[in-house]
Amino acid sequence: MSDSTLAETMIVIGASSFIAKAFIEQACHQHAKQQQLNLPVAVPLQIITISRQASIKLPKLMGGELTGSVSHQHFSCDYQQSSITQCVTDIAAIAGKVTRIVMCNGVLHSKNQHLTTAAPDLMPEKRIEDINAHSLEQLFYANSIVPMLWLSALTPLLLQPQNKVSSQQKCVISILSARVGSISDNRLGGWYGYRASKAALNMLIKTTAVEYARRLKHVKLIAFHPGTTDTPLSKPFQTNVPQGKLFTPAFVASQLHQIMDHSEPDGEASYLDWQGKPINW
Repeated sequence: MSDSTLAETMIVIGASSFIAKAFIEQACHQHAKQQQLNLPVAVPLQIITISRQASIKLPKLMGGELTGSVSHQHFSCDYQQSSITQCVTDIAAIAGKVTRIVMCNGVLHSKNQHLTTAAPDLMPEKRIEDINAHSLEQLFYANSIVPMLWLSALTPLLLQPQNKVSSQQKCVISILSARVGSISDNRLGGWYGYRASKAALNMLIKTTAVEYARRLKHVKLIAFHPGTTDTPLSKPFQTNVPQGKLFTPAFVASQLHQIMDHSEPDGEASYLDWQGKPINW
């Protein structure tokens, strides 16, 4: 592809996650299938991935390599504000019409990797005495602040003439949230930091949608609850998941593709579960 700025562009942030990889794979195969069936493909597809990793490989298409109509660019980012800003500057030089942005970042638990500190392992709190300032900072930074830094940096890009969406082409932005971030749906308690960081994320998304209704009318924002998915994030808690309610990343990615396909800009943010059903804020 000679000019990437003429391509339809999909940006996947947190691209090393299981859901992100499944989402990318399905996007590639859908595009390839259109070609095999001789369906009209108006423009080439450019997939831009971002993660902490130095590189990410896209899946082979239908047993072959990426075709000339699908290109891939990867950017490594440490998710600090200066790195995010630089990353978006680099993306702006190659991006075409941005039609989809998916953010798959998030933290629920982790091992303390800093052996020189006294910080405990990060795990959901079972009672209020478990609250720890360092853990709260980690959760809010990963689950609330990082997605907002990306939205802030990406807004000028979406306003650029070559990237700007219009009435002819919408842009849908999906950010991984969680049902436990619903304030009105909280009946079980516990998990203070994770709940609060996702509730904060939801407020940030909703507030951004108010501004986008004025400045980027053809952008749709979605706070997406994927359900309990078979990933490292849910692994310690899978024993209590009802039968049939532990989803594969491929299933969740398929549901998200359908939701984004059918979502139309309406000046509001949507808080949706994996079925596309609204969740109370």
